[in-house]
Amino acid sequence: MANQIWIAITFIGFMLLFTVVGIYSATQKQNNTTDYLLAGRNVNPWLTALSAMSTGQSGLLFIGQVGFAYKAGISSIWLIIGWAIGDYIAWWLFFKRLREISEATKTETVSAFLGQNTNGVRIITVISAVITIAFLGSYAAAQLVAGSKALSAVFNWDYSIGTIIGAIIVVIYCFSGGIRASIWTDAVQAIIMIGSLLLLLAVSIVKCGGFDGLWTQLAQIDPALVNLNPANLPLGFIPFFIGWLVAGFGVVGQPHIMVRAMAIDNARNVAKARDIKIIAGLTTSFASLGIGLAARVILPELLNNGDPELALPLLSLDLLPAVLVGLILSGVFSATMSTADSQIVSCSAALTQDIFPQFAHSYKIVKLGTLTVTAAVFVIALVGDQSVFFLVTFSWSALASALGPLFIVRVLQKPINQTVAVAMMLAGISAALIWKTTPELSRLVYEVLPGMAAGILVYLIAQFFIGGNWKTVSRQ
Repeated sequence: MANQIWIAITFIGFMLLFTVVGIYSATQKQNNTTDYLLAGRNVNPWLTALSAMSTGQSGLLFIGQVGFAYKAGISSIWLIIGWAIGDYIAWWLFFKRLREISEATKTETVSAFLGQNTNGVRIITVISAVITIAFLGSYAAAQLVAGSKALSAVFNWDYSIGTIIGAIIVVIYCFSGGIRASIWTDAVQAIIMIGSLLLLLAVSIVKCGGFDGLWTQLAQIDPALVNLNPANLPLGFIPFFIGWLVAGFGVVGQPHIMVRAMAIDNARNVAKARDIKIIAGLTTSFASLGIGLAARVILPELLNNGDPELALPLLSLDLLPAVLVGLILSGVFSATMSTADSQIVSCSAALTQDIFPQFAHSYKIVKLGTLTVTAAVFVIALVGDQSVFFLVTFSWSALASALGPLFIVRVLQKPINQTVAVAMMLAGISAALIWKTTPELSRLVYEVLPGMAAGILVYLIAQFFIGGNWKTVSRQ
Protein backbone atom coordinates (compact mmCIF):
# COMPACT_ATOMS: atom_id res chain seq x y z
CA MET A 1 0.00 0.00 0.00
CA ALA A 2 2.83 2.39 0.86
CA ASN A 3 4.48 1.63 -2.48
CA GLN A 4 1.31 2.46 -4.38
CA ILE A 5 1.06 5.78 -2.53
CA TRP A 6 4.57 6.76 -3.61
CA ILE A 7 3.90 5.60 -7.16
CA ALA A 8 0.74 7.70 -7.19
CA ILE A 9 2.51 10.76 -5.76
CA THR A 10 5.24 10.63 -8.42
CA PHE A 11 2.78 9.96 -11.21
CA ILE A 12 0.46 12.79 -10.12
CA GLY A 13 3.44 15.13 -9.88
CA PHE A 14 4.38 14.55 -13.50
CA MET A 15 0.76 14.81 -14.65
CA LEU A 16 0.52 18.18 -12.92
CA LEU A 17 3.76 19.24 -14.64
CA PHE A 18 2.32 18.43 -18.07
CA THR A 19 -0.92 20.21 -17.25
CA VAL A 20 0.90 23.31 -15.98
CA VAL A 21 3.02 23.44 -19.16
CA GLY A 22 -0.12 23.17 -21.27
CA ILE A 23 -1.90 25.89 -19.33
CA TYR A 24 1.19 28.14 -19.34
CA SER A 25 1.35 27.88 -23.11
CA ALA A 26 -1.99 29.67 -23.16
CA THR A 27 -0.20 32.82 -21.98
CA GLN A 28 1.59 32.91 -25.36
CA LYS A 29 -1.50 32.38 -27.47
CA GLN A 30 -3.55 34.72 -29.61
CA ASN A 31 -7.27 34.18 -29.68
CA ASN A 32 -7.60 33.24 -33.33
CA THR A 33 -7.91 29.97 -35.20
CA THR A 34 -4.52 30.24 -36.95
CA ASP A 35 -2.78 30.35 -33.60
CA TYR A 36 -4.95 27.56 -32.20
CA LEU A 37 -4.28 25.28 -35.19
CA LEU A 38 -0.69 26.16 -36.19
CA ALA A 39 0.79 28.15 -33.27
CA GLY A 40 1.32 31.08 -35.62
CA ARG A 41 3.75 28.97 -37.72
CA ASN A 42 6.45 29.94 -35.23
CA VAL A 43 7.56 26.70 -33.54
CA ASN A 44 11.32 26.23 -33.19
CA PRO A 45 12.90 23.05 -34.67
CA TRP A 46 13.74 21.43 -31.32
CA LEU A 47 10.15 21.66 -30.13
CA THR A 48 8.96 20.49 -33.54
CA ALA A 49 11.29 17.47 -33.46
CA LEU A 50 10.53 16.36 -29.91
CA SER A 51 6.82 16.89 -30.44
CA ALA A 52 6.81 14.94 -33.72
CA MET A 53 8.78 12.12 -32.09
CA SER A 54 6.54 11.73 -29.05
CA THR A 55 3.40 12.19 -31.14
CA GLY A 56 4.48 9.63 -33.71
CA GLN A 57 5.60 6.94 -31.27
CA SER A 58 2.66 7.10 -28.87
CA GLY A 59 1.44 4.25 -26.69
CA LEU A 60 2.62 1.87 -29.39
CA LEU A 61 6.17 2.39 -28.12
CA PHE A 62 5.61 1.59 -24.42
CA ILE A 63 2.81 -0.93 -24.75
CA GLY A 64 2.45 -2.35 -28.26
CA GLN A 65 6.08 -2.36 -29.39
CA VAL A 66 7.40 -3.77 -26.11
CA GLY A 67 4.78 -6.52 -26.32
CA PHE A 68 5.73 -7.23 -29.93
CA ALA A 69 9.43 -7.55 -29.03
CA TYR A 70 8.48 -9.79 -26.08
CA LYS A 71 6.79 -12.24 -28.46
CA ALA A 72 8.89 -11.93 -31.63
CA GLY A 73 12.38 -11.46 -30.17
CA ILE A 74 15.32 -9.71 -31.78
CA SER A 75 13.78 -9.95 -35.25
CA SER A 76 11.43 -7.10 -34.26
CA ILE A 77 14.44 -4.83 -34.86
CA TRP A 78 13.54 -4.73 -38.55
CA LEU A 79 10.29 -2.99 -37.74
CA ILE A 80 12.29 -0.23 -36.02
CA ILE A 81 14.93 0.11 -38.76
CA GLY A 82 12.49 -0.06 -41.65
CA TRP A 83 10.10 2.40 -40.05
CA ALA A 84 12.90 4.89 -39.28
CA ILE A 85 14.26 4.79 -42.84
CA GLY A 86 10.81 5.35 -44.33
CA ASP A 87 10.10 8.17 -41.89
CA TYR A 88 13.42 9.86 -42.75
CA ILE A 89 12.76 9.65 -46.49
CA ALA A 90 9.32 11.22 -46.09
CA TRP A 91 10.66 14.17 -44.08
CA TRP A 92 13.62 14.57 -46.45
CA LEU A 93 11.58 14.60 -49.67
CA PHE A 94 8.31 16.28 -48.76
CA PHE A 95 8.00 18.13 -45.46
CA LYS A 96 10.02 21.21 -46.38
CA ARG A 97 7.82 21.70 -49.44
CA LEU A 98 4.75 21.12 -47.29
CA ARG A 99 5.82 24.01 -45.05
CA GLU A 100 6.47 26.30 -48.01
CA ILE A 101 3.34 25.48 -49.99
CA SER A 102 0.97 25.51 -47.02
CA GLU A 103 2.11 29.00 -46.09
CA ALA A 104 1.97 30.24 -49.69
CA THR A 105 -1.57 28.91 -50.10
CA LYS A 106 -2.59 29.93 -46.55
CA THR A 107 -3.88 26.44 -45.75
CA GLU A 108 -4.11 25.67 -42.03
CA THR A 109 -5.20 22.02 -42.07
CA VAL A 110 -4.02 18.93 -43.91
CA SER A 111 -7.42 18.40 -45.55
CA ALA A 112 -7.42 21.98 -46.82
CA PHE A 113 -3.93 21.38 -48.24
CA LEU A 114 -5.15 18.25 -50.03
CA GLY A 115 -8.17 20.07 -51.44
CA GLN A 116 -6.40 23.19 -52.69
CA ASN A 117 -6.82 24.61 -56.21
CA THR A 118 -10.17 22.97 -56.96
CA ASN A 119 -12.06 26.24 -57.51
CA GLY A 120 -14.74 25.94 -54.88
CA VAL A 121 -15.25 22.18 -55.16
CA ARG A 122 -14.85 20.96 -51.59
CA ILE A 123 -15.38 17.22 -52.00
CA ILE A 124 -11.66 16.41 -51.62
CA THR A 125 -11.40 18.45 -48.44
CA VAL A 126 -14.59 17.00 -46.95
CA ILE A 127 -13.81 13.35 -47.72
CA SER A 128 -10.24 13.61 -46.44
CA ALA A 129 -11.56 15.31 -43.29
CA VAL A 130 -14.06 12.51 -42.71
CA ILE A 131 -11.28 9.93 -43.13
CA THR A 132 -9.12 11.92 -40.70
CA ILE A 133 -11.81 12.02 -38.04
CA ALA A 134 -12.72 8.35 -38.41
CA PHE A 135 -9.25 6.85 -38.26
CA LEU A 136 -7.37 9.48 -36.30
CA GLY A 137 -10.16 9.29 -33.74
CA SER A 138 -9.65 5.52 -33.44
CA TYR A 139 -5.91 6.13 -33.22
CA ALA A 140 -6.43 8.58 -30.36
CA ALA A 141 -8.68 6.07 -28.62
CA ALA A 142 -5.83 3.55 -28.78
CA GLN A 143 -3.69 6.00 -26.82
CA LEU A 144 -6.23 6.20 -24.02
CA VAL A 145 -6.39 2.39 -24.03
CA ALA A 146 -2.59 2.20 -23.73
CA GLY A 147 -2.54 4.58 -20.78
CA SER A 148 -5.38 2.68 -19.16
CA LYS A 149 -3.52 -0.60 -19.52
CA ALA A 150 -0.52 0.84 -17.70
CA LEU A 151 -2.59 2.21 -14.82
CA SER A 152 -4.53 -1.03 -14.58
CA ALA A 153 -1.32 -3.05 -14.32
CA VAL A 154 0.09 -0.85 -11.55
CA PHE A 155 -3.01 0.00 -9.50
CA ASN A 156 -5.38 -2.83 -10.50
CA TRP A 157 -7.89 -0.25 -11.68
CA ASP A 158 -10.61 -0.81 -14.21
CA TYR A 159 -9.59 0.32 -17.71
CA SER A 160 -12.24 3.03 -17.70
CA ILE A 161 -10.50 4.95 -14.88
CA GLY A 162 -7.30 5.46 -16.85
CA THR A 163 -9.34 6.44 -19.90
CA ILE A 164 -11.16 9.10 -17.91
CA ILE A 165 -7.94 10.50 -16.41
CA GLY A 166 -6.24 10.67 -19.79
CA ALA A 167 -9.21 12.35 -21.47
CA ILE A 168 -9.52 15.00 -18.75
CA ILE A 169 -5.82 15.93 -18.81
CA VAL A 170 -5.73 16.10 -22.61
CA VAL A 171 -8.80 18.35 -22.68
CA ILE A 172 -7.35 20.74 -20.11
CA TYR A 173 -4.24 21.64 -22.01
CA CYS A 174 -5.66 21.28 -25.53
CA PHE A 175 -8.57 23.52 -24.57
CA SER A 176 -6.14 26.02 -23.07
CA GLY A 177 -3.65 26.48 -25.88
CA GLY A 178 -4.51 24.40 -28.94
CA ILE A 179 -1.60 23.00 -30.89
CA ARG A 180 0.91 25.20 -29.02
CA ALA A 181 -0.07 23.49 -25.77
CA SER A 182 0.12 20.15 -27.55
CA ILE A 183 3.62 20.83 -28.89
CA TRP A 184 5.00 22.26 -25.64
CA THR A 185 3.71 19.40 -23.53
CA ASP A 186 4.85 16.91 -26.17
CA ALA A 187 8.41 18.21 -25.84
CA VAL A 188 8.41 17.80 -22.05
CA GLN A 189 6.80 14.39 -22.42
CA ALA A 190 9.43 13.35 -24.97
CA ILE A 191 12.18 14.02 -22.44
CA ILE A 192 10.32 11.95 -19.82
CA MET A 193 9.83 9.16 -22.37
CA ILE A 194 13.53 9.02 -23.24
CA GLY A 195 14.69 9.17 -19.62
CA SER A 196 12.23 6.58 -18.30
CA LEU A 197 12.92 4.08 -21.09
CA LEU A 198 16.69 4.33 -20.76
CA LEU A 199 16.43 3.92 -16.99
CA LEU A 200 14.32 0.78 -17.19
CA LEU A 201 16.48 -0.63 -19.99
CA ALA A 202 19.65 -0.23 -17.94
CA VAL A 203 18.16 -1.85 -14.83
CA SER A 204 16.66 -4.69 -16.90
CA ILE A 205 19.91 -5.50 -18.67
CA VAL A 206 21.78 -5.57 -15.36
CA LYS A 207 19.11 -7.90 -13.94
CA CYS A 208 19.65 -10.27 -16.86
CA GLY A 209 23.42 -10.35 -16.33
CA GLY A 210 24.37 -7.91 -19.05
CA PHE A 211 23.82 -8.23 -22.78
CA ASP A 212 25.59 -11.60 -22.91
CA GLY A 213 23.40 -12.95 -20.15
CA LEU A 214 20.26 -11.65 -21.85
CA TRP A 215 21.23 -13.22 -25.16
CA THR A 216 22.09 -16.57 -23.57
CA GLN A 217 18.84 -16.78 -21.62
CA LEU A 218 16.74 -15.81 -24.63
CA ALA A 219 18.39 -18.55 -26.67
CA GLN A 220 17.61 -21.05 -23.93
CA ILE A 221 13.95 -20.04 -23.87
CA ASP A 222 13.58 -20.23 -27.66
CA PRO A 223 16.36 -20.01 -30.28
CA ALA A 224 13.98 -18.09 -32.54
CA LEU A 225 14.12 -15.17 -30.10
CA VAL A 226 17.76 -14.49 -31.04
CA ASN A 227 17.31 -15.10 -34.75
CA LEU A 228 17.48 -11.88 -36.78
CA ASN A 229 15.41 -13.45 -39.54
CA PRO A 230 11.69 -13.29 -38.71
CA ALA A 231 9.91 -16.61 -38.82
CA ASN A 232 7.16 -17.57 -41.28
CA LEU A 233 7.68 -14.96 -44.00
CA PRO A 234 5.74 -16.21 -47.07
CA LEU A 235 7.51 -13.84 -49.50
CA GLY A 236 10.88 -13.74 -47.76
CA PHE A 237 12.73 -10.99 -45.93
CA ILE A 238 12.96 -8.25 -48.57
CA PRO A 239 9.19 -7.75 -49.10
CA PHE A 240 8.74 -7.93 -45.33
CA PHE A 241 11.34 -5.19 -44.76
CA ILE A 242 10.04 -3.02 -47.60
CA GLY A 243 6.58 -3.29 -46.05
CA TRP A 244 7.80 -1.74 -42.78
CA LEU A 245 9.87 0.86 -44.64
CA VAL A 246 6.75 1.98 -46.50
CA ALA A 247 4.90 1.93 -43.17
CA GLY A 248 7.36 4.52 -41.85
CA PHE A 249 7.01 6.48 -45.09
CA GLY A 250 3.27 6.47 -44.31
CA VAL A 251 3.90 9.50 -42.09
CA VAL A 252 2.91 11.44 -45.23
CA GLY A 253 -0.68 10.45 -44.45
CA GLN A 254 -0.70 11.30 -40.74
CA PRO A 255 -2.32 14.74 -40.19
CA HIS A 256 -1.26 15.00 -36.54
CA ILE A 257 2.42 14.76 -37.56
CA MET A 258 2.25 16.62 -40.88
CA VAL A 259 0.74 19.65 -39.15
CA ARG A 260 3.94 19.99 -37.11
CA ALA A 261 5.91 20.55 -40.28
CA MET A 262 3.34 23.18 -41.23
CA ALA A 263 3.83 24.92 -37.87
CA ILE A 264 7.65 25.07 -37.80
CA ASP A 265 9.11 28.59 -37.79
CA ASN A 266 11.00 28.29 -41.08
CA ALA A 267 11.11 25.77 -43.93
CA ARG A 268 14.91 25.75 -43.71
CA ASN A 269 14.66 24.28 -40.20
CA VAL A 270 12.73 21.18 -41.32
CA ALA A 271 15.99 19.27 -41.95
CA LYS A 272 17.27 20.05 -38.44
CA ALA A 273 13.96 18.97 -36.89
CA ARG A 274 14.03 15.78 -38.97
CA ASP A 275 17.50 14.77 -37.76
CA ILE A 276 16.70 15.45 -34.10
CA LYS A 277 13.45 13.51 -34.41
CA ILE A 278 15.06 10.46 -36.00
CA ILE A 279 17.87 10.28 -33.41
CA ALA A 280 15.45 10.63 -30.49
CA GLY A 281 13.04 8.15 -32.04
CA LEU A 282 15.70 5.51 -32.62
CA THR A 283 16.86 5.93 -29.01
CA THR A 284 13.42 5.24 -27.59
CA SER A 285 12.63 2.48 -30.09
CA PHE A 286 15.78 0.49 -29.38
CA ALA A 287 15.20 0.97 -25.66
CA SER A 288 11.69 -0.47 -25.99
CA LEU A 289 13.10 -3.41 -27.95
CA GLY A 290 15.62 -4.14 -25.21
CA ILE A 291 12.96 -3.86 -22.50
CA GLY A 292 10.70 -6.29 -24.36
CA LEU A 293 13.52 -8.83 -24.65
CA ALA A 294 14.49 -8.46 -20.99
CA ALA A 295 10.87 -8.87 -19.94
CA ARG A 296 10.73 -12.18 -21.83
CA VAL A 297 13.53 -13.43 -19.55
CA ILE A 298 12.38 -11.85 -16.29
CA LEU A 299 8.60 -12.28 -16.73
CA PRO A 300 8.20 -15.43 -18.87
CA GLU A 301 4.74 -16.13 -17.44
CA LEU A 302 3.17 -13.28 -19.44
CA LEU A 303 3.31 -15.35 -22.62
CA ASN A 304 0.67 -17.83 -21.50
CA ASN A 305 -0.92 -16.34 -18.37
CA GLY A 306 -0.88 -12.61 -18.94
CA ASP A 307 -0.74 -9.79 -21.48
CA PRO A 308 2.68 -9.18 -23.10
CA GLU A 309 1.58 -5.60 -23.79
CA LEU A 310 1.78 -5.02 -20.03
CA ALA A 311 5.42 -6.13 -19.90
CA LEU A 312 6.84 -2.64 -19.36
CA PRO A 313 4.74 -1.52 -16.36
CA LEU A 314 4.97 -4.98 -14.77
CA LEU A 315 8.73 -5.04 -15.27
CA SER A 316 9.07 -1.65 -13.62
CA LEU A 317 7.04 -2.89 -10.63
CA ASP A 318 9.34 -5.89 -10.36
CA LEU A 319 12.66 -4.03 -10.63
CA LEU A 320 12.29 -0.42 -9.50
CA PRO A 321 11.52 1.42 -6.26
CA ALA A 322 8.10 3.01 -6.04
CA VAL A 323 9.17 6.55 -6.95
CA LEU A 324 10.82 5.34 -10.16
CA VAL A 325 7.78 3.22 -11.01
CA GLY A 326 5.87 6.49 -10.92
CA LEU A 327 8.40 7.92 -13.39
CA ILE A 328 7.93 4.96 -15.74
CA LEU A 329 4.16 5.23 -15.46
CA SER A 330 4.34 8.92 -16.29
CA GLY A 331 6.52 7.99 -19.27
CA VAL A 332 3.80 5.67 -20.56
CA PHE A 333 1.17 8.33 -20.05
CA SER A 334 3.47 10.88 -21.70
CA ALA A 335 3.58 8.73 -24.81
CA THR A 336 -0.16 8.24 -24.92
CA MET A 337 -1.16 11.83 -24.21
CA SER A 338 1.43 13.38 -26.54
CA THR A 339 -0.26 11.52 -29.38
CA ALA A 340 -3.87 11.74 -28.24
CA ASP A 341 -3.79 15.52 -27.79
CA SER A 342 -2.30 16.03 -31.25
CA GLN A 343 -4.84 13.73 -32.86
CA ILE A 344 -7.74 15.36 -31.09
CA VAL A 345 -6.63 18.83 -32.23
CA SER A 346 -6.26 17.52 -35.81
CA CYS A 347 -9.72 15.93 -35.70
CA SER A 348 -11.17 19.13 -34.27
CA ALA A 349 -9.56 21.10 -37.11
CA ALA A 350 -10.99 18.69 -39.69
CA LEU A 351 -14.44 19.05 -38.15
CA THR A 352 -14.59 22.82 -37.69
CA GLN A 353 -12.40 24.01 -40.56
CA ASP A 354 -12.98 21.47 -43.30
CA ILE A 355 -16.40 19.88 -42.85
CA PHE A 356 -18.17 22.95 -41.42
CA PRO A 357 -16.16 25.91 -42.82
CA GLN A 358 -18.88 28.35 -41.75
CA PHE A 359 -17.36 27.99 -38.26
CA ALA A 360 -13.75 28.20 -39.45
CA HIS A 361 -13.02 31.59 -37.90
CA SER A 362 -14.99 31.15 -34.70
CA TYR A 363 -12.45 30.60 -31.95
CA LYS A 364 -15.12 29.41 -29.52
CA ILE A 365 -16.59 26.91 -31.98
CA VAL A 366 -13.14 25.49 -32.69
CA LYS A 367 -12.62 24.90 -28.96
CA LEU A 368 -16.08 23.36 -28.73
CA GLY A 369 -15.05 21.06 -31.56
CA THR A 370 -12.13 19.89 -29.43
CA LEU A 371 -14.51 18.93 -26.62
CA THR A 372 -16.81 17.12 -29.05
CA VAL A 373 -14.00 15.10 -30.57
CA THR A 374 -12.59 14.21 -27.15
CA ALA A 375 -15.98 12.89 -26.07
CA ALA A 376 -16.21 10.71 -29.18
CA VAL A 377 -12.65 9.39 -28.70
CA PHE A 378 -13.43 8.61 -25.07
CA VAL A 379 -16.43 6.49 -26.08
CA ILE A 380 -14.39 4.60 -28.70
CA ALA A 381 -11.71 3.87 -26.10
CA LEU A 382 -14.28 2.42 -23.72
CA VAL A 383 -16.02 0.14 -26.21
CA GLY A 384 -13.29 -0.56 -28.78
CA ASP A 385 -10.68 -3.26 -29.20
CA GLN A 386 -8.19 -3.46 -26.33
CA SER A 387 -5.14 -4.34 -28.47
CA VAL A 388 -3.02 -1.20 -28.75
CA PHE A 389 -0.73 -2.68 -31.40
CA PHE A 390 -3.69 -3.60 -33.61
CA LEU A 391 -5.52 -0.29 -33.18
CA VAL A 392 -2.47 1.83 -33.92
CA THR A 393 -1.12 -0.13 -36.88
CA PHE A 394 -4.61 -0.38 -38.42
CA SER A 395 -5.34 3.35 -38.07
CA TRP A 396 -1.86 4.33 -39.28
CA SER A 397 -2.19 2.17 -42.41
CA ALA A 398 -5.67 3.45 -43.25
CA LEU A 399 -4.55 7.10 -43.02
CA ALA A 400 -1.32 6.49 -44.94
CA SER A 401 -3.15 4.65 -47.72
CA ALA A 402 -6.01 7.11 -48.02
CA LEU A 403 -4.17 10.43 -47.70
CA GLY A 404 -0.52 9.67 -48.46
CA PRO A 405 -0.63 9.27 -52.28
CA LEU A 406 -2.75 12.40 -52.72
CA PHE A 407 -0.42 14.33 -50.41
CA ILE A 408 2.56 13.39 -52.59
CA VAL A 409 0.75 14.63 -55.70
CA ARG A 410 -0.11 17.91 -53.96
CA VAL A 411 3.39 18.52 -52.61
CA LEU A 412 4.87 17.89 -56.07
CA GLN A 413 2.27 20.34 -57.44
CA LYS A 414 1.08 17.87 -60.05
CA PRO A 415 -2.26 18.55 -61.77
CA ILE A 416 -5.22 16.51 -60.60
CA ASN A 417 -9.00 16.81 -60.63
CA GLN A 418 -11.45 16.08 -57.86
CA THR A 419 -12.69 12.80 -59.38
CA VAL A 420 -9.23 11.29 -59.54
CA ALA A 421 -8.33 12.62 -56.09
CA VAL A 422 -11.39 11.01 -54.52
CA ALA A 423 -10.73 7.77 -56.42
CA MET A 424 -7.16 7.74 -55.08
CA MET A 425 -8.35 8.09 -51.48
CA LEU A 426 -11.06 5.45 -51.80
CA ALA A 427 -8.82 3.00 -53.66
CA GLY A 428 -6.05 3.38 -51.10
CA ILE A 429 -8.24 2.88 -48.07
CA SER A 430 -10.15 0.01 -49.69
CA ALA A 431 -6.96 -1.84 -50.61
CA ALA A 432 -5.56 -1.40 -47.10
CA LEU A 433 -8.76 -2.60 -45.43
CA ILE A 434 -9.12 -5.60 -47.74
CA TRP A 435 -5.49 -6.51 -47.18
CA LYS A 436 -5.82 -6.14 -43.40
CA THR A 437 -8.94 -8.29 -43.13
CA THR A 438 -7.77 -11.08 -45.47
CA PRO A 439 -5.52 -13.43 -43.46
CA GLU A 440 -3.80 -14.82 -46.56
CA LEU A 441 -2.81 -11.29 -47.61
CA SER A 442 -2.09 -9.71 -44.22
CA ARG A 443 0.61 -12.32 -43.56
CA LEU A 444 2.49 -11.31 -46.72
CA VAL A 445 3.30 -7.64 -46.04
CA TYR A 446 2.05 -4.72 -43.91
CA GLU A 447 -0.99 -3.20 -45.62
CA VAL A 448 0.45 0.31 -46.06
CA LEU A 449 2.41 -0.93 -49.10
CA PRO A 450 -0.56 -2.24 -51.12
CA GLY A 451 -2.75 0.61 -49.85
CA MET A 452 -0.43 3.39 -50.98
CA ALA A 453 0.40 1.50 -54.18
CA ALA A 454 -3.31 1.37 -55.05
CA GLY A 455 -3.71 5.12 -54.66
CA ILE A 456 -0.62 5.87 -56.74
CA LEU A 457 -1.76 3.37 -59.39
CA VAL A 458 -5.08 5.17 -59.75
CA TYR A 459 -3.23 8.44 -60.38
CA LEU A 460 -0.89 6.89 -62.96
CA ILE A 461 -3.77 5.23 -64.82
CA ALA A 462 -5.70 8.50 -64.87
CA GLN A 463 -2.64 10.36 -66.10
CA PHE A 464 -2.16 7.84 -68.91
CA PHE A 465 -5.74 8.14 -70.15
CA ILE A 466 -6.22 11.87 -69.61
CA GLY A 467 -2.75 12.84 -70.83
CA GLY A 468 -2.50 16.42 -72.02
CA ASN A 469 -5.97 17.29 -70.73
CA TRP A 470 -4.82 17.33 -67.07
CA LYS A 471 -4.52 21.12 -66.84
CA THR A 472 -7.95 21.68 -68.32
CA VAL A 473 -9.58 19.07 -66.13
CA SER A 474 -7.84 20.28 -62.97
CA ARG A 475 -9.48 23.70 -63.33
CA GLN A 476 -13.01 22.39 -63.66
